[in-house]
Amino acid sequence: MVTTEEACIFVPCRDMTIQYENLATLDLWTDFFKVTPLALPERQMRARRMSGFIRGTAEPVAEVPSAEPGDLAAPAPDAAVTAGADVAPPVKKAAPRVIREWVPAQWGLVPNASKSLSDARLRSTKLLEARNETVSTTQAFRDAWLAGQRCIIPMQAFYEDDMRSGKKAIPTRIARVDGQPMGAAGVWNSWKDPETGEVLMSYALLTINANSHALMRRYGHDGSEKRMLAILGEGTYDAWLTARQDKAREFMRAYPANWMLANPVEDKKDKKPKGWLD
Repeated sequence: MVTTEEACIFVPCRDMTIQYENLATLDLWTDFFKVTPLALPERQMRARRMSGFIRGTAEPVAEVPSAEPGDLAAPAPDAAVTAGADVAPPVKKAAPRVIREWVPAQWGLVPNASKSLSDARLRSTKLLEARNETVSTTQAFRDAWLAGQRCIIPMQAFYEDDMRSGKKAIPTRIARVDGQPMGAAGVWNSWKDPETGEVLMSYALLTINANSHALMRRYGHDGSEKRMLAILGEGTYDAWLTARQDKAREFMRAYPANWMLANPVEDKKDKKPKGWLD
């Protein structure tokens, strides 16, 4: 249970995730995600605050012989081999190496259709999340998805509203049972201000249906579809970043409920969780 001293500064939720926690120390970024931000992002993330995402580039590894030439069997006597010619060993293609990159960016995707900075700001506050089922067809996210601009958003926890009391929403902190960080699936975009030429990087989290999820079906308004963040398996990070477009959705699966821990939190604006850094 989260105590009063550990209660977070919380903003009342709508029917979506509008707050999450960044990792507290640089070693967590390095150990779990193999990236190192130049500076720690803000710990408590809300719309249009600056944090960042991880993207990846696949670097093909040079082809290597599958065996040493001396290990090859001699050709049969009747084989049509020119005398004195070299016999090249068979070649196998090694798996590509994925180079991960940390990109500073704001939470709240700025779509390409934004006409000005004020327009971008207005749009981005409403584009914190994209639905897995419609990300390829929704105008705001379509360009990023079709361009393969997928990313990972590291987080320590995220927050949802528990509506079961029937009186008021109870903000609930959801994290891994073992206290380790999570990597959420997302899409990113790069938008250039037509007036100043400044480039603004931004991202949105991806969500999946949670109607049958043992934990996440508790959250959100009654009668509405239940949604949850698409939390990636740790062993799939590089594959998610570089997968073919027609395979990308296969990585967005429901995170097991028994791996997650939910704690109600108090709305104490004068309190911060222990270990927070300003």
